[in-house]
Amino acid sequence: MNNPSLSKRTSMTAPDNMTALLVLSDGTLFWGKGVGAQGASVGEICFNTSMTGYQEILTDPSYAGQIITFTFPHIGNVGTNDQDIECDKPRARGLILRTDITDPSNWRSIEPFNAWLVKNNLIGITGIDTRALTSHIRDKGAPNGVIAYAEDGQFDLDDLLNRAKSWPGLEGMDLAREVSCTHVYEWNEPLWQRTIPTQRFHVVAIDYGAKKNILRCLVSAGCRVTVVPSTITSEEIFSLCPDGVFLSNGPGDPAATGLYAVSTIRAILERRIPLFGICLGHQLLALTIGAKTAKMKLGHRGANQPVKDLQTGKIEITSQNHGFEVLTETLPTSAEVTHVSLFDGSNEGVRLKDQAAFSVQYHPEASPGPHDSHYLFKRFIDMIEADKASRKAA
Repeated sequence: MNNPSLSKRTSMTAPDNMTALLVLSDGTLFWGKGVGAQGASVGEICFNTSMTGYQEILTDPSYAGQIITFTFPHIGNVGTNDQDIECDKPRARGLILRTDITDPSNWRSIEPFNAWLVKNNLIGITGIDTRALTSHIRDKGAPNGVIAYAEDGQFDLDDLLNRAKSWPGLEGMDLAREVSCTHVYEWNEPLWQRTIPTQRFHVVAIDYGAKKNILRCLVSAGCRVTVVPSTITSEEIFSLCPDGVFLSNGPGDPAATGLYAVSTIRAILERRIPLFGICLGHQLLALTIGAKTAKMKLGHRGANQPVKDLQTGKIEITSQNHGFEVLTETLPTSAEVTHVSLFDGSNEGVRLKDQAAFSVQYHPEASPGPHDSHYLFKRFIDMIEADKASRKAA
């Protein structure tokens, strides 16, 4: 069913056959039909332009605190399975869809999408004019909002609006603590249907909200991977004797996470241990060397984002999910910009000139997304290998 045009709050009675609504903090309403679990959820409303990978997107820990608008209309059409997940449970707070969920039509499906949503307590709404909502977000920035689903169509609009207005937003939120592991563990699963190569190097991965496919890529690149909590100390990391350290992706405001992460990363740099960061890990590395981060108006979320590698001149189509950016003009002279977004010119990568450390804003593990950037994992391994050879020669 088509959704009514954007309108200000006027009524507490749901239109016929409508069982869900989205309330933005500015009072804008969207009526629709509910899917998934009943209830209400508040968060930042964002949009993702990916055409595939909805299960991976909903289980990406970087989406903690957010309600995802899918611009692609056929979300749910291939069902769900136990392989296409990026963490043990979804961290997104809800989802917004254009069309009704259809029966699954894929041989890998073991459960319909709606049943998976109910099982994971995710609230969704369909029948939304996602083009209008996306335009609203593009014009005014990502708003706070509440998504609510009730079969009886009864809603307290004043309460929902107050919840949307009073939610503090992602700036200042340290969500990495919420999604990080709580204990140290080994990860030994490679990329799908591949044998485990010889594990030549030991990499400690700091979990700020790590996606499973990043860990798989590290294993397939030849690493023995030890995953550690976000609040781990540098002394605890050094006791594990890593050949390299990886800084994972994650949600929330990097400046808030940096209050405890920066001291650990600084100690790693002082030990001159090879280091590689992705997304939040990229932002934390930048903060450690004295740069600043800021919240973006829209952020980048999708599997079709063009990035230029300034070192090779090549263009990569990348998968991205971030709402904060590193401010290039604040980087110290010891850092070099390696990648830039061709959408808006924002920073997409840095490397340190005087030691083996680099990071990228996008997601080279491509889950979902293109595989243009898988070379970065090999670059990390080559960096570790060169470091070990240098230490041995010394």
